[in-house]
Amino acid sequence: MKKREGSGRWGDLGIRNTIYLYFTVSALSAMILIGVSLYGRLSGQMTATILEENQGMITMVNRSVDSYLRTIMKLSDSLYYGVVKNADVTSDMRSDVMNREMTILYDNNKDTVLNIALLSREGELLQAVPAARLKTDLDVTQEDWFQETLERTDNVHFTIPHVQYIFDNSENQYRWVITVSRAVEITRGTSTEQGVLLLDVGYGSLQQLLDNITLGNQGYLYMIGSGGELIYHPQMQLIESGIVQENLESASAYRDGAYRETYLGEKREITVKSVGYTGWRIVGVTPEHGITLNMIKTNLFLIFILAFFLFVLIIINSFISSRITTPIQELEKSVNALEAGELDTKVYEGGSYEIRHLGRSIRSMAKQIRVLMDDIVAEHESKRKSEFDTLQSQINPHFLYNTLDIIVWMIENEQKAEAVKVVTALARFFRISLSKGRSIIPVKDELEHVRNYLMIQQMRFKNKFTYEIEADPGTLEMASLKLMLQPLVENAIYHGMEFMDGDGEILVCVSKEESGLCFTIQDNGLGMTQEQAESLLTSTTPHVSSKRGSGIGVKNVNERIRLYFGETYGLEIESEPDEGTTIRIHLPAVPYAEILEKEKKEKEQKAENSERTGNVYTGNVRNTADTGKEKNA
Repeated sequence: MKKREGSGRWGDLGIRNTIYLYFTVSALSAMILIGVSLYGRLSGQMTATILEENQGMITMVNRSVDSYLRTIMKLSDSLYYGVVKNADVTSDMRSDVMNREMTILYDNNKDTVLNIALLSREGELLQAVPAARLKTDLDVTQEDWFQETLERTDNVHFTIPHVQYIFDNSENQYRWVITVSRAVEITRGTSTEQGVLLLDVGYGSLQQLLDNITLGNQGYLYMIGSGGELIYHPQMQLIESGIVQENLESASAYRDGAYRETYLGEKREITVKSVGYTGWRIVGVTPEHGITLNMIKTNLFLIFILAFFLFVLIIINSFISSRITTPIQELEKSVNALEAGELDTKVYEGGSYEIRHLGRSIRSMAKQIRVLMDDIVAEHESKRKSEFDTLQSQINPHFLYNTLDIIVWMIENEQKAEAVKVVTALARFFRISLSKGRSIIPVKDELEHVRNYLMIQQMRFKNKFTYEIEADPGTLEMASLKLMLQPLVENAIYHGMEFMDGDGEILVCVSKEESGLCFTIQDNGLGMTQEQAESLLTSTTPHVSSKRGSGIGVKNVNERIRLYFGETYGLEIESEPDEGTTIRIHLPAVPYAEILEKEKKEKEQKAENSERTGNVYTGNVRNTADTGKEKNA
C-alpha cells in the first residue's frame, strides 16, 4: 500500500501545532541550557550552605550542652564551698545545718538533680538528700568513678549515662542518671580529710536538649564520651539492642571539624564538636541524599521560575500562531463538515486572499456535489420504486377470472345477495390494491384488503376453511406495506387447505412489540419441513403457480419488505408436517401520518432541486469572473 503523502512524524501535525511545536522546542531548549548551568552553580553552593548550617546548629547545641554542664558545675561549687567546706561532720548542729542547706539546694534543682550525697574516703555515707542509704552489698571505694575522683582532685568528673545503682531509694532506684563527682575536704573537728561529693543528674534533662534536633532532611546528631562510649543517640535503644548500628569507632577518632565517610554503603557528611573540658563530643550526621533533597526543593523553585517564563512564551506563541492559523482551521472545519455529508454547511471565507479564494472554490464544489447527490438519490429512488412496482405488478389475473366465474355462477343460480357481496369485496380488494399509487398504506387498510380476499376465497372454496383477523387497536394507524399479507394468505389456502376435507383455520394477527410491529399468519394445514420453509425465502422459483395464485411468492414479499424498510426487517417461517405453518412479519412501528409527511417533503425537495440545477452553473460562471477580477486587482 502506498504511504499517504505528508504522513509521518510531522505530517499529521497541523500548521498551528507545527508553529507551536517548533517555537516551544526552541524555548524549552534554551530553558534547559540555562537550567543546567544554574543547577551546576547552585548545587555546589547549596551543599556548602547546608554543611555550614549544620555546623552552626551543632555549635548552638554545643553551647546549650556546655551551659547545661556549667550549671551542674555551679551547683557542685555551691554545695562544696557554701555547704560542705563550712560544716563539721562531727558536730550534730553543724551536720544538721549542712543537711538543711543541701536540702534547699536540692529543692531548687530537683527537676535536674535526683540525688546529692557526701561520702568519706572510706566510702561512708555522711549526708544524702533526699534521705537514702547505700546499698548494703555495694562498696563504693571499688567503683572506677570513686577512685578516679580521689586520684584527680582538681577536676569535676562526669560518668556516661547509667541506671542509678548506688542508693537504696525506691523513688529513684531505676532511673537513668549521669553521676557528677568531685573530691572535697571534709572537716572533722580540728582535722580535715578527703571525701567525695556526688550528684546524680537525671539523664532526661540532658536528653531534652538534644531531642528533636535535625540537620536538614534526615540528618541527626549524637553524643559520645572521650572513649567512644555512647552518651546520647536518637535511636539509642535500637543501638543497644543491636537492631541499629552507628560508626562510633570512627567518630571517637575524629577531631573537631567536618568529614565525609561511607558507612554501611551510605555516603554522609560528619561534623564533630567537643563539649568543653568533659571530653564529650557532639557528632552531626547528614546523609548525602538528605542534602540532595534540600537541593531538589531549591531546584523545584528554579524549575517553577523557568516554567513560568516558558508559560509566558507559550502564550505569546499561541497568540501569534492563532492569528496565522485560525482562518485555516475554520476552513478545515467547513471541509470536515462537508466530508461528513453536511453539504448545507456554510463554508468559511475569511483570512488572506489565498484562503478566501480556496473557501469560495470549496463552496462552489459543495454546491455541485449537493446537486449531483440529489440527482443520484432521485435516480436511486426512481430505480427502487421501479423495482418495487415490478414486484407488485406480478399479480396474476387468474384470480380475477376465477372470481368473475363465481359471480356469473351465483347470478345464474339466482344467488344475487352472495353475488353482490363478492362484487363488493372484489371492488374493495382492487381499490385498496391501487391506493392512489402508494406503496405504503395503513395497517387497517391492509387488513381490510386481506379480509376481502379471504371472503372471496371462502365462497370460491365453498366454506372449506374459516378465518379470523385480530389486531391491537394501537396498530391500526401504523404504516404497512401494501399487498403484503394477501400472498401469504394465498399460500396458506393453496398449499395448506386445498387438499383438506374441511375444518381449515387461518388466523391473521397484528400486535405491537418492543422491536416494532409483528404480523402473524397461522394455518392448521398440511405444513412442511423446516428446511422447506427456509428455502421459501431463498428459492428463485415462486412457490405459488402463476395459474393458481397471484404469482407473488414468499421470497417476493420478503424482498419488498427489505427493499423498503431495510435488511433488519422481513419474514420468519416456522412449520411442521401435518401441524401447520406460522409466518411472522417484522416491520418498524412507524405512524402512517409520518410516512405521508415524509413523502410530502420529498416532493418539495425534488422541486427545489430542479430549480437549483440551473442556478449552480450560473453561479460557477459568476465565481470565475470574480476570481479574475481579484487577481487583476
